[in-house]
Amino acid sequence: MVGCGSNNGPNSTNVNGNWSASLTNSQNGPPIYSFTTTLSEANGGGLSVSNFKFTSTGSCFASGETTETGSFTLSGNFNGNVTGTFGMTVTSTTNSSTQLVLQGGVGPNNTVAGTWVLTGSSACSGQGNFTFTRM
Repeated sequence: MVGCGSNNGPNSTNVNGNWSASLTNSQNGPPIYSFTTTLSEANGGGLSVSNFKFTSTGSCFASGETTETGSFTLSGNFNGNVTGTFGMTVTSTTNSSTQLVLQGGVGPNNTVAGTWVLTGSSACSGQGNFTFTRM
């Protein structure tokens, strides 16, 4: 499970590290958007997002012209049950009304999973599911 810890290996329980995201518009559909990024836990449930790069994208976001913010909170018990919430917003710096918002939580097999919504214009809108996988 994704959680707090100090080991950054592929089976780590730490959100810190390099991640790959795949966004689809259906449960098993092809990726609509994909990107890589580095995540680091910050104080108070904050999440530092760096090295963000779309690896496939439509015309809604120009390469290198985005800002990213995030949040990550965890809870659990001594029986090994860890749950958490994840949020991330990607905003176009050329058109601040174009935003990609991801909301989810701890997924299976050391992933973060949830739903995404793209807003901004009729050409830049959509929704679906996402999965973050540690690289």
